[in-house]
Amino acid sequence: MNAIDLLILQHRTLESRLEDLMTAIDTGSAARVKALLAEAGDDLAVHIGSEERVFYPAVKARRTEDILMESLEEHLSLKRLLADLLTLAPGEETFKPKAKVLQEQTEHHHKEEENNLFPKVQKLFEPKVLDALGDEMLSLQQRLRDDGDPRCAVRTETGGAKQLP
Repeated sequence: MNAIDLLILQHRTLESRLEDLMTAIDTGSAARVKALLAEAGDDLAVHIGSEERVFYPAVKARRTEDILMESLEEHLSLKRLLADLLTLAPGEETFKPKAKVLQEQTEHHHKEEENNLFPKVQKLFEPKVLDALGDEMLSLQQRLRDDGDPRCAVRTETGGAKQLP
């Protein structure tokens, strides 16, 4: 699957999951909120992981460093928010505001990638290269899911932004 198409599809899925989470915070049980956070957190973790390990390194050498550096800092912020949320009970005072900030920052990050990074990448790479990148990303995402609870791994990734090779 084309890497950019995959990422955009995952952006919409993440946005929908975070919207469901925000609705559940207001109307659902604590168990439902925790389940939705787990789903969104896993999706976010594997998405970020595949961008940082596969997509960003592949496009770094193609005059995209400035965009990638900003994206990596945004990833760090998202990881920190997710790690914080995972330690809170849904009823705690800061849970809903942190979830809202996670939602807003995720949407901002997606918009930045889709408006600035992806158009550059589409011009720089042949479709077959983007397909190979997409397949590699899907394979990594499946391995991360198979390892179990990918959202929990972000707790060890909050010290600083990922450095690209």
